[in-house]
Amino acid sequence: MSAPSAQTFATEPARAESSARAQVMLATMLALATGAMMVAGLLIGSLGWMPWTAWRDVFFDPSSALATVVWEVRLPRTLCAWLAGALLGLSGAIAQGLFRNPLADPYLLGSAAGANLAVALLLIAVGATPGLDSLGLNLGLTGAAFCGAVLAVLLTLTLARGTRQPLRLLLAGVVVSMVLGALASLAMARHPQLLQAMQVFMLGTTAFAGWTAAGVLAIAAVGVVLPAWACARALDVLSLGIDSARSLGLPLGLAQAVLIGALALGTAAAVAQVGLVAFIGLVAPHLVRLAVRPLHRSLLLLSALMGGALLLAADILARAAMAPQELPVGVLTALLGGVYLLWMMSRRQA
Repeated sequence: MSAPSAQTFATEPARAESSARAQVMLATMLALATGAMMVAGLLIGSLGWMPWTAWRDVFFDPSSALATVVWEVRLPRTLCAWLAGALLGLSGAIAQGLFRNPLADPYLLGSAAGANLAVALLLIAVGATPGLDSLGLNLGLTGAAFCGAVLAVLLTLTLARGTRQPLRLLLAGVVVSMVLGALASLAMARHPQLLQAMQVFMLGTTAFAGWTAAGVLAIAAVGVVLPAWACARALDVLSLGIDSARSLGLPLGLAQAVLIGALALGTAAAVAQVGLVAFIGLVAPHLVRLAVRPLHRSLLLLSALMGGALLLAADILARAAMAPQELPVGVLTALLGGVYLLWMMSRRQA
C-alpha cells in the first residue's frame, strides 16, 4: 500500500477550513433568518400583520392594549416557538447519533408520546388546563414529561433489544408511541372538562406559551446543550459502531445514559410547553447535513439553530395563514414534514 502523497496532506487543512467556513456561514444565515422572523412574530397577530405605524404605541405608550399584546403575548410566544424548536432539533441530532439511525427522532422513539401521556395525567390529577402561566405548574409538567420520556425510551430499547437492529428499533418506537398516545387519548376522554383544551395542546400549539414557559424552556436548553456538547466526541465515535467505540476505551455506558437523559429532557420540555410538534427533530439534522458535513459538536448546535428557525417559521405561518383563525402549529409541521419525507424517498429512489 502506497504512502499518502504530500498533495493529500496538503488538501486536508483546506478541506477542514472550507468545512469550517461553510458551518460558520450556515450558522450566520440561520441567526439572521431567526432575527428577521422574531420581528415578524411581533408583527403578526390574530388580525394579521400589524401596521408599522402602530409601533409608536408599542414603544412610547407601554400602557396601551397593543403594547401589552406585543410584550406579554407575542414576544414570549415567539421566544417559546424558537426555544422549543431548538430543543427538538437538538434532541433529534442526539437521537440520530446515539442510535446510529438517520430516521431516529424524539417521536419515532416514543419519548414524545411518553412525555405527552405524563403531561395529560398530571393535568388530570391537579385539575388544571394547559396555558396557566404558573412556575410551579410549568416545572411540574416538565418534570412529569421528563419521567414519561425516559420511561418510554427505555421501553422502546427493551422491546428492540438494544440498538443493533435499526428496523426493530423504529418498529418498537412506533408501537410504544401508538400505545402511549392511545392511553393519553383515553385519559382525556374520561375527563371531558379538559378534553377540548388538551386536544388543541396535543396537536401542538404555542398559543398557551407565556414568559414562565419561555424561562422553563431556556433552563431546559442549557440542561440539554451542556451534556450533549460534553458527549459530542462519544457520538462521533459511536458512528463507527459500538465495537469500535469500545475498543477506543470510551465510557460508553455513561455517555449513553447522559445522552438518553439529554434527549428525554429536550423532548419533555418542548412537549410540556407547546404540545406535540412532529418532524422538527427529524428534519432539522437532515437539513444541516445537506448543507454541511460537520462533526457532532457542530452538528448539535447547528441542528438546534435549524430546529428553532423551522418551528418559528411554522408558528408565524400558522398565525398568518387563516387569520383571525389559527392553525395548530403541530398540524402544519406534520404536513410539511411528510412532504419532506416523500421528497427524500423519491430522491433516494432516483
